[in-house]
Order: sequence, then C-alpha cells, then structure tokens
Amino acid sequence: MRAAVVTTFGGPEAVEIVDVAVPEPGAGQVRIKVAASAVNPVDLAVRAGLFGGAGRTLGLGWDVAGTVDAVGVAAAWQVGDEVVALAGGVADPLGAHAEYVVVATDAVAKAPATVDAVHAGTLPLNALTAVQALDLLELEPGGSLLVTGAAGAVGGFAVQLAAHRGIAVTGQARAADEELVRSLGAADFTAEGVAPGSVDAVLDAAMLGEPALEWVRDGGAFVSARPGQQPAPVRGVRTTSVAVSADGARLAELVRLVDEGVLSLRVAETFGLEEAVKAHVRLAEGGVRGRLVLVP
Repeated sequence: MRAAVVTTFGGPEAVEIVDVAVPEPGAGQVRIKVAASAVNPVDLAVRAGLFGGAGRTLGLGWDVAGTVDAVGVAAAWQVGDEVVALAGGVADPLGAHAEYVVVATDAVAKAPATVDAVHAGTLPLNALTAVQALDLLELEPGGSLLVTGAAGAVGGFAVQLAAHRGIAVTGQARAADEELVRSLGAADFTAEGVAPGSVDAVLDAAMLGEPALEWVRDGGAFVSARPGQQPAPVRGVRTTSVAVSADGARLAELVRLVDEGVLSLRVAETFGLEEAVKAHVRLAEGGVRGRLVLVP
C-alpha cells in the first residue's frame, strides 16, 4: 500500500509517499481501509521534527474515516462497518495518511450517518481534543468561557460543544471571522481580548499563553490545546493542557452530535494521497477555514 511518511525533517518537501506492506491487525485491533483523513498542524510539527524521532520513519495522519476490512481476535467490529477513529501518534512508523491503517478496537466509532467520509475524516482528532479540553475545565452550565482561535478546527468544535452544554462562550479570532464564530454558537466575539478577570475559563486553541491567562477570573481555569504548553498558574487560576487520547465511546458521542446537527464538519479542500506535499504547503500558508483532507 501507499503511505505518507517522513524519514528526514524539513518543510513540505520532506513528506514522502512510499510503498509499504499492508499492516495486519492483532488481537483487539481492526484494520480500516481509509477513505479520508484530515491534515492537521500536528502533522506539520511531526514533519518538522518538533517531537523528535530523528533517524526513524514516522507516519503522518491521525484522523480516520473508512471501512473495516479486517479484524483481529476479540475485535468488536465486523468487516464492512463504516467507521471513524483516532489513529497514530507522533512516533509511529505508519499513520492514517495511508491506504490502510490498524487501530485498537476501542478507538473506533460508527461513522456519522448524515455526512460523507470526507467530512467524517475531519472529526476525530480535533473534536476529541476539544471535548477533552472542556472536560478539564469542569465548567457548569451558565459558566463563561473564552475560546481563542475560535475559527479554527479545535476552537470551532470547542465553541459548539460548550454552547451545547449551556456555557456562555466568547470566541476570539480575526475580525473577518466574526460571522463564522457567531454561527458556531458564540454569544460574544472579540478580535483582541476581554477585560482582565472577566471569564470563568479560557480554552486556548490559538496558543496565546500568558496574555490569555489574564482574562480568567481569580480561581478560574485555563487549558492549553497543546500538551505541556500551559502558563504557570497565577491568582489561583488552575492551568493545564490537553493531550488528546483515543476514546471510541467518546467519539461515538461526538458522532451523535454530528448527526443531531450540533457539530458541523468543515472541509476546505481535498487532495489525493499523492498530493500530500501540496496539502502541507497549503496548511502552512495559514488562513484555512475548514480541514484539508487526503483521499487515498
């Protein structure tokens, strides 16, 4: 099969399409024939060497939408099931940017019934990151939350999920994105910031760091969308970061919200797997509203 990997670090040109053996599922695993997989900033970070792994082959791609085509012992899925899953990691030799991928059975959820595979392939990584970040904030209905980078993938899902929970959301993004952010459910919008100490919590999807921490009230909460990148706590504000983890049961809840119209899935452009370099170039340019999706 074909797969996108990096063997040396660098810019988009470091992405290689190679021929490798089709992986076989082990006990408690399933193999998915990939129909679509989004390209995310983490793929650019792996390609650039930000997570290490020099001298090794590193796979790319975390999002999976496709069809189960082989199962291992004790796998809870059947061949032919249409599914989504979170796959890969920053040090794995193969990721989801491939024709086939093997994942743990408990990382898998039934695919949304209301969208095609291309749109479904934008859900797992960013929606799981958003919902796991919200869980860390422990906000109750009626609480106030500011989401930075609210027009982006993680930020957009966070706005929708928080609003669905009855949380009053302020979205922070570029001024040109105000209409989009409000359409996602933000009650308020800012292109700059808010008054110091005026919200219960911040979900920092734009990685603003300490400046965004100032917006949280004393004793509030702050979560960074990048592992280990939270600022030091001040004024009793609890600071942490989210390290996304595969969770098929939680992913199934997110799929249900897609089918109920709570979560919208945004696709900006599709590319063939052999065009992975072009997708990396486009994502690095910035300003993408919606995901770039590889279609093997």
